[in-house]
Amino acid sequence: MEEKIIRTLNGYYYGVMVFTLIVLGVMYYLTSQPDFEPLSPLQQVGMILQYVAIGVTLVAIPFGLYMVKLFKPDTLEKYKGIATGRILVVGLTMPMNIAFYYLFGCYKSMMWLAAMSAIAWYFTKPTIGKMDQEMKPQDPNQETY
Repeated sequence: MEEKIIRTLNGYYYGVMVFTLIVLGVMYYLTSQPDFEPLSPLQQVGMILQYVAIGVTLVAIPFGLYMVKLFKPDTLEKYKGIATGRILVVGLTMPMNIAFYYLFGCYKSMMWLAAMSAIAWYFTKPTIGKMDQEMKPQDPNQETY
């Protein structure tokens, strides 16, 4: 049962990477067209989109990584749902930031956000050991720093 859940979660995990590569390819194709004009990051629309990208990234990553501790799953099905949510919440910031990178004409700040998202996405990799550790009840006498 545990291996089946990990296999399903790996499908979501690698699905995020496939989706990111599709977004990357589509945005690269669109920006290589002669009639494409990138948004200026200094215009009002560009600034608003940057604020949205930064805000979503800085809220989604910590929330997604903390989801298992926050919702405390007690069954494997609850863990599967929470872990799926964690992978999607953290992982989908990566294609969003890559799309903004190309939309702004290769604006480096968006690439840094995509890199932060990719690093956080790596920490959502599902394994049996991670699942066992997260499903184990906390010892109230153990210190947490």
